[in-house]
Amino acid sequence: MVARNRLIVKVTRESLPRVKDKYPFIYLERGRLEVDDSSVKWIDADGQVIPLPVATLNTILLGPGSTVTHDAVKTAVAANCSISWVGEDSLLFYAAGFVPTADARNIKRQVELAADPERSLEIARAMFQRRFPDADLSERTLSAMMGMEGHRVRALYREKAELYQVGWKGRRFTPGKFQLSDTTNRILTACNAALYGILCSSVHALGYLPHIGFIHSGSPLPLVYDLADLYKEHLSIDLAFHMTRQMAGQYDKHEVSAEFRRRAVEMNLLDQVERDIETLLGGKKRGRGRRQ
Repeated sequence: MVARNRLIVKVTRESLPRVKDKYPFIYLERGRLEVDDSSVKWIDADGQVIPLPVATLNTILLGPGSTVTHDAVKTAVAANCSISWVGEDSLLFYAAGFVPTADARNIKRQVELAADPERSLEIARAMFQRRFPDADLSERTLSAMMGMEGHRVRALYREKAELYQVGWKGRRFTPGKFQLSDTTNRILTACNAALYGILCSSVHALGYLPHIGFIHSGSPLPLVYDLADLYKEHLSIDLAFHMTRQMAGQYDKHEVSAEFRRRAVEMNLLDQVERDIETLLGGKKRGRGRRQ
């Protein structure tokens, strides 16, 4: 096949979609991700070959039983499609591949902001203001705002439980013992993990580091957790109680995944993430396919 038909040659920075124009993610398990002369392809456990349009994907979530070739990773990176390694149905987030950028101007700005106590607190306040639009946070410490958030989330759980008439005994999850949780907690865990994977990919793609946050600290992905709190009410909490009632308390991972994906696409999550990061951190605007 002639070179012009190869995906890695065909795709250019100028022709790549922006973050907001891409499909959020695709989850794959029990198969092999590789590349042939024309495209990245997924070969599942039954031998079916499925071409993947990586230039229109924001991230590929690789689940259990999956392998990936060097050429597939190289081609995905050339198309600015991130790869994340996750647990079954994205219940756990393990790692993400970095999409390299030409320079680090956004990372440099992020580090400067995080290292300045006053500016870092200003960004944290702006994030909390999204959840407390009517509150005066100008004199609040980070600890005080985190306490407010804890009360808000607990009240939100109770509110959604009452709205959907679902029994609720509190947020509980033991790593490695997913099956022991009740249905609502299982859905919360699954949706949170999927959200973390998408946000990690988006943060990398926009030229920032997920390891440097403004509210969370001492965790693997502070900035991802900071951002996730902006979207969890709709994509995790409301979804969990809604689906618990709809499934009559019987957990169905396929229904949960479908509803999460529907909501993420409906709210144009990737567009929202890009706008929120640019607003909060004031970095240079950058197209998905335009490396810094």
